Amino acid sequence: MTVDVGDTAPDFTMPTDGGGEVSLAKLKGRPVVLYFYPRDDTPGCTKEACGFRDSFPNFKGVDAEIIGVSRDTVGKHDKFKAKYDLPFTLGADEDGAVTEAYGVWVEKSMYGRKSMGIERATFLIGTDGKIAKVWRKVKVPGHVDEVLEAVKAL
Repeated sequence: MTVDVGDTAPDFTMPTDGGGEVSLAKLKGRPVVLYFYPRDDTPGCTKEACGFRDSFPNFKGVDAEIIGVSRDTVGKHDKFKAKYDLPFTLGADEDGAVTEAYGVWVEKSMYGRKSMGIERATFLIGTDGKIAKVWRKVKVPGHVDEVLEAVKAL
């Protein structure tokens, strides 16, 4: 499945760090930055999370909600969030339903070996619940600034 600009964002409810729960339906009316990353506490994922952390006040200034999603457990999310003082929600998509719905559970190839994993991708969901912008195969440097500019343009 592929989700593109203009599509209604697939709804979800999933557990989060701290034993909470996040539901897209409950965030309707606010811009949502939904970013998918492969794994907690790995170099690229940490750099991306810290980028969103460092720009968090700017996203709050435009009333945007940031949700980071991986297939890590709530416990791993809790450790990752505490270690890097992340101020936004981390969704634990352990069963893969959300990564599948957004089309980011893909076949990857590394050193000639193929495996399934999360494609680093970000979806900007507008206040109307529709996909406003999509970034696939994200390169971390400069990404957070691009996302913030897109949110401001909504």
